[in-house]
Amino acid sequence: MSETNETHEASSEEEERAPKRVIGTPPQVQSHDLLPSEGDGGEGSGYKLDPVKARKAERAAAFFFFLTFVAGIAFIVFYAVWPGHVGNDDIVRAMHSNYALGTSLTVIFLGMAVGMTIWVRHLMTTKEIIQERHELASPAEDRQVFNEYFLQGAEESGITKRPLLRRSLLLASAPLGLLPILLLRDLGPLPKTKLRHTSWKKGTRLVVDGTGQPLKPSDFNSPGGIITVIPEGAEDNLDELAKATVLLINVPEDQLKVKKGRENWNVGGIIAYSKICTHVGCPAALYEQTTHHILCPCHQSTFDALDGAKVIFGPAARPLPQLPLGVDSEGYLIAMSDFHEPVGPSFWERGRPKA
Repeated sequence: MSETNETHEASSEEEERAPKRVIGTPPQVQSHDLLPSEGDGGEGSGYKLDPVKARKAERAAAFFFFLTFVAGIAFIVFYAVWPGHVGNDDIVRAMHSNYALGTSLTVIFLGMAVGMTIWVRHLMTTKEIIQERHELASPAEDRQVFNEYFLQGAEESGITKRPLLRRSLLLASAPLGLLPILLLRDLGPLPKTKLRHTSWKKGTRLVVDGTGQPLKPSDFNSPGGIITVIPEGAEDNLDELAKATVLLINVPEDQLKVKKGRENWNVGGIIAYSKICTHVGCPAALYEQTTHHILCPCHQSTFDALDGAKVIFGPAARPLPQLPLGVDSEGYLIAMSDFHEPVGPSFWERGRPKA
């Protein structure tokens, strides 16, 4: 009697220690079989599927394969007809284009995955196969056995018996082969000389970035001052501003080391340099008034504003391009030409002659 009580108490203790199921969680898995096994009602070799359920599953899988086909065609249409880089609103177009391409690509993968899952879970059958290891060179008998198993597997999968499923799968897969070919479009065309030019040209006024206010030398006469300026008329062109943004600096005129051929590139002590660092294109936006050094915060490339923005420290390989300055008939600061060399990172092609 005492042994019975002890056994009951031990059993109670084990039940108390066992984790209890939390409400809302799925029940404990009783089997690790993904596919129906023998005796579960599979099709072929003694297996039998419910014809009504199998037909419903076939139609459901075919629907998702057709959805994948439609999404694949949509991806091609969005990519070819609605490119993300046209006109002056490239950033907005690129955002909407990425949304459209990402959504269609998600539907492609989701539709294919759901269709294949329905096929595997409801239409395919399986049974355990034991294969002995032999030499890599398979004899003719083994190849024949493999062919038999392959044909048997095709038979059990239902792909030979269900033309709707087979055709919808092929239809869904057709556009997928075209996607990598279409993506080759992003490899070109080459920029040619496009990166060599900005919207600066002779007579273009310098306006303050953010306000669009043109500047006169008297508006910027404090030594040590620095301000970001852009070409007038390009305030809303983000692509152009990525190349044409300029640092306007007022330095002591008597300390300027004017290079040969640049004698008339400054107005008094006012000089202008590209704000795009020649290392990897970060904004060189920091200025040290006491030393007259321009600093790029990304990798600490340092340029001497008094000496043509020459590199004095850091990984940048060449000076910041200088913009020739002048004054128009109304007294406003203007550019006298475009930059005489490409702006931006040195890895951009620089050997091609100007167009």
